[in-house]
Amino acid sequence: MKMKTLTVNAIIAALYVTVSLALPMLSYGNIQFRIAEMFNHLIVFNKRYFFGIVAGVFITNLFSPLGIYDLTFGVAHSIISLTIVLLIIPRLKTDTQKMIANTIVFTFTTFIIAYELLLVLNLPFYLTWLTVAAGELVVLLVGIPIFKKLNERLDFAKLVE
Repeated sequence: MKMKTLTVNAIIAALYVTVSLALPMLSYGNIQFRIAEMFNHLIVFNKRYFFGIVAGVFITNLFSPLGIYDLTFGVAHSIISLTIVLLIIPRLKTDTQKMIANTIVFTFTTFIIAYELLLVLNLPFYLTWLTVAAGELVVLLVGIPIFKKLNERLDFAKLVE
């Protein structure tokens, strides 16, 4: 891995952690709006962001009140979702279509987090899936225009090359 790619991924991970820990009441639990999840859209621009995103989730979940459970389920959710997105996006034409697909995948796969919360906190699975998915959906939909605008200035595709 090139030094520039490693550095950019470290910055992405640090930003993910900073944004998540700045608003911890929104970042954990059955009703969450983890603003840092917007960084998931970076995968649309270059697959090399995979490691920065996953590292950000891992480090953030080190501070979770659910401990090892959030490390396991949260990181698994990110790895599984990012992998699915990487398989889907080559078939799509525009960045907007790719970010919408990313939003759908991440929102749907929040059942992984709902299952975690069922196991650990005995929360009702379907209701928890709905509330976690709703937060994910809102954050990622809001992130689409933000990341489109940021991409115009930063060119995410080339930033890690």
